[in-house]
Parts: sequence; structure tokens; C-alpha cells
Amino acid sequence: MEQEVMRPRIGAQEVLRAAEILRKYRRGKENLDKRIIDNEQFWKLRHWEQMEKAGEGGNPADPRPASGWLVNCILSKHADAMDSYPEPTVLPREPDDREEAAKLTRILPVILKNNRFKREYAKAWWNKLKSGCAVYGVFWDGDKLHGLGDVDIRSMDVLNLFWEPGVQDIQASEHFFSTELVPDHRLLREYPQLEGKLGRGGGAQVSRYLYDDRVDTSDRSLVVDWYYHTEVNGQPVLQYCKFVGETVLYATENDPAYAERGWYDHGKYPFVFDVLFPEEGTPCGYGYVDLCKSAQKQIDLMNQAILKNALAATTPRFFIRSDGAVNEEEYADWTRPFVHTNGNLGADSIAPIRVPTLDGVYVAILQNKVAEMKETAGNRDVMSGGTAGGVTAATAIAALQEAGGKLSRNMIDDGYEAFSQVVTLCIELVRQFYSVPRQFRLLGRGAERQFDLFDNGGLQPRLMELGGYRVPEFDLEVAAQNETPYKTMEYNQLALQLFQMGFFRADMAEQALRCLDLMEFRNKDQLAAVIRQGRQRTQQVEWLQGRLMTALRLLDARQGSQLAEELAREMGGAESGGELHTGGLRTPDAGAGALDTMERTRQRSRETVRPR
Repeated sequence: MEQEVMRPRIGAQEVLRAAEILRKYRRGKENLDKRIIDNEQFWKLRHWEQMEKAGEGGNPADPRPASGWLVNCILSKHADAMDSYPEPTVLPREPDDREEAAKLTRILPVILKNNRFKREYAKAWWNKLKSGCAVYGVFWDGDKLHGLGDVDIRSMDVLNLFWEPGVQDIQASEHFFSTELVPDHRLLREYPQLEGKLGRGGGAQVSRYLYDDRVDTSDRSLVVDWYYHTEVNGQPVLQYCKFVGETVLYATENDPAYAERGWYDHGKYPFVFDVLFPEEGTPCGYGYVDLCKSAQKQIDLMNQAILKNALAATTPRFFIRSDGAVNEEEYADWTRPFVHTNGNLGADSIAPIRVPTLDGVYVAILQNKVAEMKETAGNRDVMSGGTAGGVTAATAIAALQEAGGKLSRNMIDDGYEAFSQVVTLCIELVRQFYSVPRQFRLLGRGAERQFDLFDNGGLQPRLMELGGYRVPEFDLEVAAQNETPYKTMEYNQLALQLFQMGFFRADMAEQALRCLDLMEFRNKDQLAAVIRQGRQRTQQVEWLQGRLMTALRLLDARQGSQLAEELAREMGGAESGGELHTGGLRTPDAGAGALDTMERTRQRSRETVRPR
């Protein structure tokens, strides 16, 4: 009985069972791994090697042109995604959570920036466009900030992740594995108990990309992070185990502090899948390489055929009779003015080989294939600033960009859903681990630097008056950061136009607020608050002026002075000295302050791919 109590719950037998499940999961996603590796070769313009394996490469001596139409499509989509880099806004679900929501709204961007999330976001979008799926890992790293710990967000490699075959949502998978090849010397330095248990190598246990360099994995071992669920008091609990071979490095079920609580309080696998084009029966999807792979192959094959014909037509070749008397070496050397013969030169001794000219229909087929790829990927010329078919009007170009940008807007908006899940996991980790107050440097509204202390005290369960506890929960609103100078110029111009139309006049406050209710632009609420504040200050000044005039009239009646009239003249002179008149602010010429039609159209076209 004592031995049974002393034996850890996760030991060699449990690890062997987990390794067998991992092998089963790896066999289930072999086709996905092959497709991802093949797509990576297309991205590197090495698809002729993949076509040769499939028997589509033709003669190895033939030219192999690799055009970049598919690469250009991915570059364009990635640029659209980075122009719409997301920014989270936390919204409370209960009135008592407004203060914490406001704090999280300002602190979460700092956490993301400390994780260099923009770099991970760009890397994830490369994977999403090429392979159809990007995976974010949201973990807690206890070694960050000199042992204080902080959130760690990484873009994961799908080849190193394994889940139950056939599930659509990874949270429904019974087990989830994340693997990594780690050098043996690093493992021995961190885990001395592995001495004599390494050296088997782990490179053959996971799929790898076709690297240009020679990568030696003989001195590396496969480290497995095993996530699974158990049930404690009727509630699912996330358990975690790290092992190498048959050796357990750490297991939550062997740790009394986490055995019943679990690894993370949110109880979910700390991975978020961002899919481009979804597929049934798998959490991954397919990307633009899968969508346009066939057209890219046909384009390069047509280029190869046309190039072979061009080379054959431009390279002189001749038929020579075997009994002819012409010196072939001298005839092939174009620098020699004389060619010797040993007899009479007949007309049939040497005859040029004539290559038939290529019909124009084949060039038209090639152009149609290029146009097919552009239409399929939604990467039309107008999206990159070019026009076709004689379209020159600015409004027509803007309409075409608006129609073509809806594909990018839809794609980016789907990515915002995955970003919301990432931020939600960050909030849950903050709720669990931010027990010690920590300092944050924030950017205030007035561009001044602010420093604030924050901990998870306001995120813990709260006692309700009617009994029980309530956990503060929040909703997320994701919008694109407006980092482009064109968008900033547009907002500045809008503010000037509102000023010119009298939106900031106190006597026009009611009309301006009603007009704002029908408008939609960024910082509209802040502008409405400024107008209300200005109206309130004007009313206070008018009230004080009235009280002052009443007091001066009473004083003039007693002393016989004329202070009230002098004050009235000064106030009237101040009003007439400005640019006010009976109709309010002087409105400038219509063409002086407003942007012309062309400039407004250009500004609209720059934002056609930004989700609304």
C-alpha cells in the first residue's frame, strides 16, 4: 500500500500509452503534412521538383521557368492583412466591470507588444495563406520578467502539432500533443535526470520541411507536451505532461498544487486555429497555394513549351548528308569567312532545319491562364493600382477596388475571430497568474506617458447579494489599427470640415449632435462629448455674464456709474472683432477647404480591404 501511494500517477506506463496515441494521431495527419510540405515548395518556387515526383516535369534537360504569379497573390493578401493589424477593445457585460474593462483595454496592447505579437501575427498569416491554417499558442512563461512570469504568445508550426483525427474543433479532441526537437546538451543542462536516456534522435518521428541546408537531427531528442482532460468534482480539468522517451519531466497530476486545479484555470487547450478556407472533418483548411496550384503548374508548363519553341527557332540547326564534303567545324564557326569543301557542293548537302512558328492561340491560352489565376485568387490588377479595359475614371476605379476588396475584408474579418480567442486566453491567464501587482507604461489620451499598477484582484469571483459568486466576463470588439498616413490625413480633414461647418459652435450644438447620430466614423463618441462639454461651458459663461450684468446694474443704480454699459461694449467688441457674423462662422469657398473628388476617391480606395 505504501508503494502504491508513493508511485506517481503519471509514470513510464502512462507515457508509453501517450506515445502510442501520438503515433496514431501522426498517422492520421500524414496527408496534411505532405500537403503542407508541398505548398512550402511552391512558395519557394521549387515546384518543378514536386512536379517531377508526380511525373509532370517532362524532360529534365528542358528549361524550367518558375513564374511568381502565385507568390504575388500571397504577397498582396499578406499586405492587406498587415494593413489591418487588429486592436482589441474590452467591453464589460456587467456595469460593475466597467473599470476593469477600461484597464484591460489599455493593458492588453502592452502585453501584445511585449510579446512582439506583430511579428508572430505576420508569421501566422504567411502560414495561413500558404497552408490554409495558422496556429497561435497562448502560454504562461514563468521565467519572464526575472521570474515574475508573463503571457507568451507564439505562432506554432502545424507539423509539430497532433490531435484526434476527424475532429473539427481541437477542444473536442481527447488528447493534444505539441512536439519539439531539442538539442541533447540543452536537455541535459535543464534536466540532469536524462543522463544516459538520450541519443536515440527524434528527427524521424515528425515531418520536416525540405530545407536547402543540411539539418542534422541525430543529436536532438523529441520533447512532447501532452495535454489532456480529467474530471474533478464533475468538472473537466486540463492536465499537462512533458516527457522525453519514457521519462516524465513534469506532470500536473504528480504535482499536489495542480493535481485537482489543472494546468490552466480556463480548462482549454492553449492553442487557437485560424483557418483560411475551412474543410469538414479537420481543424485545418486549405490556402491560396492549394487553390491556385493547378493554374500555376499550367502557366509554367505553357511557359516551358513556348520557351522551348523560341529557343529552337532562334538556334540555327542544319541537316548534313553523311557523304557530304563540307567541313562541319568551319561551317559551325560563324567567325570564319571561308568554309572548305572537298568536292562539288550540292543543294542537298546542307539544309537548314526550319522550326514552325508558334500560333498566337497558344499565347492567348497562357494569358487566359494568368487571368484565371487572378480571378480565382481575387488578385486583380486594379487592387495593385493598375487598370485594364480602358478604365480611367476615378469613380470607376474605386468601384472596382471596392468589389475586389470584399474578398480580403472577409478573409481578414475571419482572422479577427481567431484574434479574439487569443485575447480571451490572455485575459484568462491574467486572471490566474497576475496575483502580484506589476507596473505598466501606458500612452494616455493626451499623448502623455502614464504608469499604472495592475493585478488580477478585479478579475476574481465576486460575492453576489443573493448568494453565490460571479466571475467578471468581458466581450471583445476588434478593429483595425489606423496606422496608414492616408487614414490619419482623412481624419484630420474630416475634423477641419466639421469645424468649417460650425459643428463646434455652441448655438449649433443640438443640430450637430443630431447629425452625429446619423454618421459613423472613429472617435465619434469623443467628438460628441467635446461638443456637449463646449455647450455646457458656454451655458455656464452666459449664466455668469448675466449674473455679472445684473450685479453691475444694481451697482450703477446706487453709485451712478456706467460699468454695465462699458462691459456690454467690451463684450460686443470682442464678438464683432472675431470672424463671427449673423450667420455664424464665415464659410470658406467651396473649393478651398474641401477635398476634390479625385482625392476623396483615392482615400476610399486605400481602405477597400479594411474590415468595417
